[in-house]
Amino acid sequence: MQATFAGGCFWCSDAVFRMLKGVKSVVAGYSGGEAESPTYEEVSGGVTGHHEAIQIEYDPDKVSYKELLDIFWASHNPTQSGGQGNDIGSQYEAAILYHNEEQKRLAENSKKALGESGKYKEKIVTEILPYKNFYKAEDYHQNYYSKNPSAPYCKVVIDPKVAKIKAEFGDKLK
Repeated sequence: MQATFAGGCFWCSDAVFRMLKGVKSVVAGYSGGEAESPTYEEVSGGVTGHHEAIQIEYDPDKVSYKELLDIFWASHNPTQSGGQGNDIGSQYEAAILYHNEEQKRLAENSKKALGESGKYKEKIVTEILPYKNFYKAEDYHQNYYSKNPSAPYCKVVIDPKVAKIKAEFGDKLK
């Protein structure tokens, strides 16, 4: 089965979801825009309408879509609009890109539950959008965190997200 999430920079989401039991593959790419086969330079300019996203292939017998949603919500700031952290622009806005009505229902229910939980004082602004398309990003973006663990962005931005997911969802990790 497939799941597609935009959680800001795709390097962060890629690193988080690769750790999970039941995740067969994670591909970093661009989703939702109008241009076909966009490049990183085009998307990072913020004019193509694409989100930096990841596409996950997963085994639903080992990890459910609901569990993926729980980890997605924990791996980004769902109250921030216009990007994530210091990654600002529409290409970094968080979104769940659902593939079918069941994913849409589960995503909407999880968003509502998170909003009612009191965990955040601000409104949950992460969008729930129909899946439209997905274009694989350039090879150097794939599995970036594992290939570049000492890079400053990895140390400052990705390491804390990975540590948080390990602490909260340790039983779900490979």
